[in-house]
Amino acid sequence: LLSSFRSLEQGMWTLPVQQYAVDVTLDPDTAYPNLILSDDGKQVNPGDVWNNVPDNPERFSCYFNVLGKQSFTSGRFYFEVQVKGKTDWDLGVARESINRKGLITLIPQKGYWTIWLRNGNEYEANDDPPVRLSLKSPPQKVGVLVDYEGLSVSVFNVNHTNLMASGADGP
Repeated sequence: LLSSFRSLEQGMWTLPVQQYAVDVTLDPDTAYPNLILSDDGKQVNPGDVWNNVPDNPERFSCYFNVLGKQSFTSGRFYFEVQVKGKTDWDLGVARESINRKGLITLIPQKGYWTIWLRNGNEYEANDDPPVRLSLKSPPQKVGVLVDYEGLSVSVFNVNHTNLMASGADGP
């Protein structure tokens, strides 16, 4: 088996991904109680107060996570996330069956294909072990392409068309 994630920031992306673009809206029923979602469900920010929301089975209980309302089980889909000016973030895709309660490990073996930024300049593809991403320039927008038939998840810097990470044995 191929490793779940590998660093590929030097490669250029050539597939016309826009043809697989989907409109993702964040699901407030999955949002950790300290997160604030915009009215249109397109933006999320950490809040200072605990929101009084029901502890339903879909809601994350320990981490600042939220899922999209849309789910996909075949084909290819692509979305972009604006990260310009952010110093810490996580993004990617997850299986619908993931654990959302208690401690969560963001690795493909647990159903999460994610990358993150920490401390303003430390990029990592979350795997076991983690894969450090050495980017030539910080992304302003990150693109995620999932290919169910190819069992892969690819993440790249949209502004420079540089592939940041690619994962096999995807969702």
